[in-house]
Amino acid sequence: MQHTLIYQGSFELNFPRLTAGVKDYLATDGAPRAIAPRPASVDGLVIGYMERAGKKFSVVRLQFEERDIVLRNAVSLDPMRHMGNRRFTAEPIVLDDKLASVLLDDALAQNPEQRPELALLLNRVNQVRRGARPPTE
Repeated sequence: MQHTLIYQGSFELNFPRLTAGVKDYLATDGAPRAIAPRPASVDGLVIGYMERAGKKFSVVRLQFEERDIVLRNAVSLDPMRHMGNRRFTAEPIVLDDKLASVLLDDALAQNPEQRPELALLLNRVNQVRRGARPPTE
């Protein structure tokens, strides 16, 4: 399964207005910009991230199928740990399962009050990864 990191604007400008379903962000010039679409090769999570002052980046949103979770506590992105030591780019960044799993673990750890909804999202991702096999009797 392939996942993606997609830029969603400046943290200071956009995080306070971020809600599930938002499809654009405000650029630093104040103009709205559409959030980049999911790359065709991605069949997993869309992980929204924002840039904080000082070139620091944080995950703020997790999307899969109809689920769209805005994290109450943003997760600081560590390029080595979360991106396989790749650089941030204007284009969506594709991640494999291993990197996405580490990022999900960190999101769960930093958002204990959101564990139930994050666990449901994770369970659904795992079902799809396994081919949504029906339960055995």
